[in-house]
Amino acid sequence: MFRPRRIESHADWVDRDGLKVYTVSADGRPVDRSKYADRLAEVKSRKAVDWRSTPGFVIMHEGASAPYLVLAWWGNANELFTSVSVKGQGGWIEDPSRYSFCLWDLEIIWHERNAFVDLVYRDAPDMQAYRDARYCNLVG
Repeated sequence: MFRPRRIESHADWVDRDGLKVYTVSADGRPVDRSKYADRLAEVKSRKAVDWRSTPGFVIMHEGASAPYLVLAWWGNANELFTSVSVKGQGGWIEDPSRYSFCLWDLEIIWHERNAFVDLVYRDAPDMQAYRDARYCNLVG
């Protein structure tokens, strides 16, 4: 059954390349972002993306059944690329045939879509304004 989840982000929550960081918590408690840092670095290192100049965001989702790491970035002018990793018994895996982002993540993705359209996908892109635009829902 759907229940709102705690979604959090702060201006100083950015990774080393400036990607916005969000957390989602199934149980309402704050998420320990450090548990996701190594996986985020690993996934980013596998992608041929100039992260410093690419608009994007990360969702560290402490789900009811497992931790999820969603890395999303804008490319090809107006496409949102995603990588979803899930931590199971054997460690982190990325398998798009088994895992994707979920309906709670869509709240963030919708906000990010609107921020991208308003602040980046225009004649004079404002990357800093995009990076400053955050969604937050402290339910839970």
